[in-house]
Amino acid sequence: MKIAIPVTYGQLSAHFGHCEQFALVEVDPADKKTIATNYAVPPAHEPGVLPRWLHEQGVEVIIAGGMGQRAQQLFLQSGIKVVVGAKCRPVQETVDDYLNGTLVSGENLCDH
Repeated sequence: MKIAIPVTYGQLSAHFGHCEQFALVEVDPADKKTIATNYAVPPAHEPGVLPRWLHEQGVEVIIAGGMGQRAQQLFLQSGIKVVVGAKCRPVQETVDDYLNGTLVSGENLCDH
């Protein structure tokens, strides 16, 4: 499974569309272990571009601090599960919590 996390200053970004890069984390959900982490600079943020690009990267889950409703719909249409309201923390801590079922997702930080 591959998880995408928008990253700014080395941590999960509060808003996926304004991140510096995406951490693309390949994991083994059965063993709850990270296999590999790669970082990629996303294409310019325009409606529909990031869901399509991440789908092409093989992403199955995106974890973000905030994401508008339309963007969430576009990700779901691309077959990507959306988790919003995650706190700005280091990538590996976020992934570990997700795999262990302990990721705390709060209020969506994006209201548009």
